[in-house]
Amino acid sequence: MENRTRVFAAVGLTVAMFLLVQLGALALVEPFQQAGYQQVENPSDPTNSLFYVAAVLVLTGVMLAIIKLEVQWLLRGALIFTSGLLSWYVFSVVIPGWLLVQFGGAPLNVLALAAAAGVSLALAVHPEWYVIDAAGVVMGAGAAGLFGISFGLLPAILLLTVLAVYDAISVYGTEHMLTLASGVMDLKIPVILVIPMTLSYSFLNDDGGMTGEEDEAEASMEDEPSAADGGDPAATDADAERPDVTERDVFFIGLGDAVMPSVMVASAASFAPPEPLVSGLALNLPALTSMVGTIAGLLALLWMVMKGRAHAGLPLLNGGAIGGYLVGALASGMTLMQALGL
Repeated sequence: MENRTRVFAAVGLTVAMFLLVQLGALALVEPFQQAGYQQVENPSDPTNSLFYVAAVLVLTGVMLAIIKLEVQWLLRGALIFTSGLLSWYVFSVVIPGWLLVQFGGAPLNVLALAAAAGVSLALAVHPEWYVIDAAGVVMGAGAAGLFGISFGLLPAILLLTVLAVYDAISVYGTEHMLTLASGVMDLKIPVILVIPMTLSYSFLNDDGGMTGEEDEAEASMEDEPSAADGGDPAATDADAERPDVTERDVFFIGLGDAVMPSVMVASAASFAPPEPLVSGLALNLPALTSMVGTIAGLLALLWMVMKGRAHAGLPLLNGGAIGGYLVGALASGMTLMQALGL
């Protein structure tokens, strides 16, 4: 009974963090729009999705090269800086500008800058699991909000579909995403969400024996090394003996698995016509059903990984987000063509 409680608590924590990323993205939609943070001139242009996918491929190649050359400190430094930058976007619209200074002819919110710097500093000096997770939620909400207001309905659907296919290929086919995930685990940076299953677990003291999944990767509860990260290929056989999930101290899920479906949620809130359901929060029916679809996909994913194998997360998560959105869009009175952004 105690072991089952630990599993349910871990699942509950995972669902809670996904909801925080989604709700945070929705809360940031209007402030980001008012601040002019939209990243593209024409959010309805489907080529925006292709550009982003190309950027993901290039970035993945660069990260793999860094790992192969054993200069991971470059990757750690870049991602800590990126964490601070995304946090700055969030805090700049959340923290009131009570203390402004002129920088380059423009006002600079000193309190927001200090808070963003604090996120980077905490990650640099004390990357415990709760620091990683807190930074991941802030970064995830900020990234999903930025992409949500920048990708119209069709580009968002295309983006999530292509990334889901790519995720499946990179996990079940080439397996290079497993190699990437294994290479960044020791860096202790918020490209993952850390889900502890015991109160005594410390990410700082983790010996690296667990295999987690990186951005746009998959949930994993895999203890044994795979052929992809230099272990024994036999360790990946279905007949191999694996520790029971209830005996584990932690599992990991990629931050990208929380961000990408939340892009669909934020896009639906930004570009689908129905009025918001909640005052002060950009939550309409299509966004709400997209959230429900994402959580349904997450629960299915967690059920699968409880068996002890790595799985590609985005096919289930993005599929749930898109399917849920389409149900809500049609239920709100949109035609199928309108729902698809055509």
